[in-house]
Amino acid sequence: MRLDLRHLSLRSYLMLGILLPVALFILVDSMVLYRQALTAVNTAYDRTLLASAKTIGEHIQADGEADSAQLRALVPYAALEVFEADNRSRMIYRISDTRGTLIDGFADLALWRGQLPALGPYAALVDFYDDTYRGDAVRVAVLLQPVAMQRARTMAVVQVAETLELRRTLARQILLDTLWRQLALVAVIALVVFVVVQRATRPVRHLSLQLQQRRLDDLTPLVVDDAPRELRPLLDATNTTMQRLHHLLDNQKRFVRDTAHQLRTPLAVLKVQVQSALRGDVDANQGLLEISHTVERATQLANQMLALAKVAQLAQEKATEPVDWAGILREVALDLAPLTADKALDFEIDTQPAPIQTHAWMLRELSRNLLHNAIRYSPEHGKLQVRLLCDASHAALVISDEGPGISDELRKRLFQPFSAGQMHSGSGLGLAICHEIAHTLGGQIELLNRSTHGQICGLDSTVRLPLAVPPAISPTSR
Repeated sequence: MRLDLRHLSLRSYLMLGILLPVALFILVDSMVLYRQALTAVNTAYDRTLLASAKTIGEHIQADGEADSAQLRALVPYAALEVFEADNRSRMIYRISDTRGTLIDGFADLALWRGQLPALGPYAALVDFYDDTYRGDAVRVAVLLQPVAMQRARTMAVVQVAETLELRRTLARQILLDTLWRQLALVAVIALVVFVVVQRATRPVRHLSLQLQQRRLDDLTPLVVDDAPRELRPLLDATNTTMQRLHHLLDNQKRFVRDTAHQLRTPLAVLKVQVQSALRGDVDANQGLLEISHTVERATQLANQMLALAKVAQLAQEKATEPVDWAGILREVALDLAPLTADKALDFEIDTQPAPIQTHAWMLRELSRNLLHNAIRYSPEHGKLQVRLLCDASHAALVISDEGPGISDELRKRLFQPFSAGQMHSGSGLGLAICHEIAHTLGGQIELLNRSTHGQICGLDSTVRLPLAVPPAISPTSR
């Protein structure tokens, strides 16, 4: 079964990430330790085997002369008593000559057929090897013992074997004693890690509890002063997101509130007009004209409020490619050409390429509202000039009309929603939409009166927006 670390809690992940390598290290270390302990025990007990073999070899005698000498052995008790101290092991020995003839000991102990090591750990002619005796594993020490008497000189082979129960028991005991200490160390490490992890993750748990206990509409920033340094980027990003959500929620609330307030009046007027027409209080054609006018204003209001909401929505979306403001401005001017012709305006337009990093709809809505307002307030046969100029970093749209301008009182609330320039004319949302678009795109909008000899002779509407890339300035023909 595969462990999916993505579903673990932070505490479990830290505990597992710290304790698992420690446990694996202890497991590998225990295996190595057992082998080292067994090697150390074998080395110690091999010395005892060698001592017993030497004791036996020192008591071997030879009778006869030269090659015909006969060996005889007298095994002392001192050579065997060291193995009688513990009944968990047994000693087996065999004494033979170089031809393999048994002199004394256990005949079923296999005869040594090996070779002496070239550089052994002992100066004596000795070899150690592992074997089996009657189905039990044994450790065997072989000593080649020279025997020299007055006339006899020969070589005896002394084999001393010991079963491995005691050696393995001692190695396991060393391993268990070490494991207990290592397990105690792991327990201490686990306790320390648990306490440290608990304290380290306390700010995360506190933050989770704080968020769970908040009201649904509570989007106030989280406190980051006492937060650990590692949590600061997360908290800052969370506060930024909550601020954006708070701004979006405020826009939605304001939109619903303004919609309910503004649509209530035209709907009430429309109801009265319909009732009046049904009762015959007014002429049918007159009633239909009034109803048509009310429906037109309500439709314009609804469209502009939807446009204002769309601006807030597009502000959250990043535009992928720059849009040429000059092309959009000329398209809008062409769409509004019937209105310009209806007033017989002297219309002039001058544009330069102006790439803006935004959505085309926002530039179109900005240009349409400003140009439509300028046409509405321009007198018949007046002059209307539209210029789109660029410098190193910004594009500036300047729309100059010969209208009545704006009063100081209106200027204070000019960009607020539902602040129409003239009573019963427009919804008062056009300039609010323009202001919101300019602010969203990082630009500025300004309306200034033009005056001659102290008299207002027109209005200049100026919008400055940052360019996406430096343009190749080449004015188009008028």
